[in-house]
Amino acid sequence: MGSLDGKVAFITGVARGQGRSHALRLAAEGADVLGIDICAQLESVPYAMATRDDLRSTAEAVEALGRRVWTAVADVRDADGLGKALTAGIDHLGRLDIVLANAGIAPMSVSDHPDAWRDVIDVNLTGVQNTLQAVAPAMIAQGGGGSIVITSSTMGLAGVGTDKPGALAYAASKHGVVGLMRAYANLLAPHSIRVNTVHPAGVGTAMVVNPAMQEYLESIGTQSGGGNALPVDMIEPIDVSNAIAWLVSDAARYVTGVTLPVDAGYINRR
Repeated sequence: MGSLDGKVAFITGVARGQGRSHALRLAAEGADVLGIDICAQLESVPYAMATRDDLRSTAEAVEALGRRVWTAVADVRDADGLGKALTAGIDHLGRLDIVLANAGIAPMSVSDHPDAWRDVIDVNLTGVQNTLQAVAPAMIAQGGGGSIVITSSTMGLAGVGTDKPGALAYAASKHGVVGLMRAYANLLAPHSIRVNTVHPAGVGTAMVVNPAMQEYLESIGTQSGGGNALPVDMIEPIDVSNAIAWLVSDAARYVTGVTLPVDAGYINRR
C-alpha cells in the first residue's frame, strides 16, 4: 500500500529533471501520472531543453512501476492548449488529486538575449497561473480536496546579485509564484485543496549542470553550490521529490500556504 494509492497527479515539465523524478516518486507511492512538457527549444535558453524522446522515457519509466500514465506535448504559456491537454488527461485517467506546477526555465546567461526576460516570466510565472486556472475548477468540481505544489527556488526567498535579464526574471518569477501560492491557498482552502511552494537550492539537472550556468555562476563569484550550509554543492532531484511526496500525502493534510526550502541550509546562511 502506497501513501498515494488511487490518486492521479498532474505534472508540468515532466519530461526530465525534477519533473521526471517527481513522477517516479509519486508513482512509487501508487499515483497515476498525467504529465505535459513543451518538448521544444526556446532561443533564449542556453542549454538543451527536453525532447519528445525524454517525454516517452518518463512515460515508460512510470509504466514500469505498474502505474497508468498519460502524457502530452503542451506549453504552459498556452492556456488553451494546456487546458485541452489537462481535460484529455483527466478523461483518460478519471480524476485529478495532485498538481505539481514544475515547468520552468533558467537562462542565467552572461550574454543578454532580447527575449530572456519575457520568456522566463511567461513560462515560470504566467505558466504557473495558467496551470492553476486550469486545474482549480476540475479539482473543485470533483470534490474531496487535493494538493497543489508549485516549484519555486531559493531565489524565490532571497535576492540575486546580477543585472542579467534572465537571472533577474528568474528571481522575480520565483518570488511571484509565492504570491500566487498564498492567494490560491486561501482561495481553495474552503474546498480542502492545499497549496504550497517548494524552494530547492541548485539541483543536479540539465538546467543547472551546463556550461552556460557555470559561466554565469563564475561571473557572480560563486560556485554551483552557491553557499549551502551543509557540505554539498548541489542537491539531487529525489531530495525535492521526497519533500513533495510528503506535502501531497495525507501526512501533511493540514499543511497549506507554506514556503518549504529543500536547500541544504542555503537560506539559513543568507
